[in-house]
Amino acid sequence: MNEEDFKNGQIILVDKPLNWTSFQVVNKIRWAIRKKFNVKKIKVGHAGTLDPLATGLLIICTGKLTKTIDGLQAQTKEYTGTFTLGATTPSYDLETEINESYKIDHITDKQIIESSKLFLGEIDQIPPLYSAIKKDGIRMYELARKGETTQIKSRKITILEFEITKIDLPNIGFKIVCSKGTYIRSIANDFGKSLNSGAYLSSLRRTKSGDFEVKNAFNPSEYIKLLN
Repeated sequence: MNEEDFKNGQIILVDKPLNWTSFQVVNKIRWAIRKKFNVKKIKVGHAGTLDPLATGLLIICTGKLTKTIDGLQAQTKEYTGTFTLGATTPSYDLETEINESYKIDHITDKQIIESSKLFLGEIDQIPPLYSAIKKDGIRMYELARKGETTQIKSRKITILEFEITKIDLPNIGFKIVCSKGTYIRSIANDFGKSLNSGAYLSSLRRTKSGDFEVKNAFNPSEYIKLLN
């Protein structure tokens, strides 16, 4: 591929590593393209943020194809991961420390399966306080880290599939297929409540977005080596 190919637009599938931000991935790819072709400017963006503690499919668009990002973001997503029962955290995942502990000895496998069915279809979901949603131009996670709390309006989302793939208490493996704007962390928190307990998201991986699959994605470092 040459410079014009990237300016006309490429879709690059990246398998985002743990602890990387989506922004860091975009920066790495942009820097590598600029260095390769000795260009000062090239448009590069991603179609749907992944939290630093999540791994998996990140769709990167370059050049003219950055105009398709909104459409790509609107596609159905598939995730796999683990909920850990018996505790909650303010961020609903491992970014923050456990703040409450709960009993889990009353929870049966049958209850876990039945609770997953409650989330199917269109539901109202309240995003986490620790999210990238902006209020008055400031991202919610910035306010949350300062100890500031605020009301977040619920949103309509759709859960197309919610499969419990493994039960090994306190951990529950899952696969979820959902609409744009779904916070799996919020599902973890609400799932704990549905079992009269608590839960947080302990691992998350995006495996699909629309027709794109993580099995066809590159580690960022691998892609940069191919580019060079």
